[in-house]
Amino acid sequence: MRHEVTAGDTALAVGSGDVEVLATPRLITWLEYTTAQLALTTLEPGQTSVGTSVRIRHRLPTRVGDTVDIAADGPEVDGRHLRFQVRATNSAGQLVADGELERVVVDRERFLANVP
Repeated sequence: MRHEVTAGDTALAVGSGDVEVLATPRLITWLEYTTAQLALTTLEPGQTSVGTSVRIRHRLPTRVGDTVDIAADGPEVDGRHLRFQVRATNSAGQLVADGELERVVVDRERFLANVP
């Protein structure tokens, strides 16, 4: 999945810093979206998945106007746990970020019933 970095995606815009480069929280959102879409292939009716762990190394800054390609491998399934290896590269093919995200499969109704 490819994203173009806009002014709204910067650390300055989202409040995670004071520079106009891709914000780590926005990058994580893009990575999580990709894993959530991949997780759909493992779900039964009535199930959803929720993010439970993020381990990301944000290695390079990305300027407004550049693009970031998001990719994920997996899931590696361990019971209800889904583990994904993720990476992001810029338009020059440089590694912007890599790491691992975990999701857990839950019954949607039971999960929502327990939300305070």
